[in-house]
Amino acid sequence: MEGESFSTPFAGLLFITLAAEGRLVLDAGRADELIAGLERTHSSVRIRLSILRQRQAGPAERVVELPDDASRDIVDAVFADQIAPGLLERANEEIPKYIEALRVARRPPLPGCRAGSTIS
Repeated sequence: MEGESFSTPFAGLLFITLAAEGRLVLDAGRADELIAGLERTHSSVRIRLSILRQRQAGPAERVVELPDDASRDIVDAVFADQIAPGLLERANEEIPKYIEALRVARRPPLPGCRAGSTIS
């Protein structure tokens, strides 16, 4: 609803704190998978922000004149910004915090345990 404020969906500082306190712990393999996924997501967010900034800075090319993959990126970026203004900027600031938290939370497997195994 217009004028209604929503709380932020991000908790980067919380995850950093939990990892630093040892309350967020992941085995190295799982942490590496999550970090790689977040790095891909961060790259996508940066591309969308770049598209929005270029469109705001000057006259835009007509979407129909661009290759299909570029026009989809533009539509996705503009749509995301219309649905949740400022959310891409917040994601761009917060995702690196999640990556940092996962790096802090990353633990090598315990001696005698195979990577990915759990202790019950």
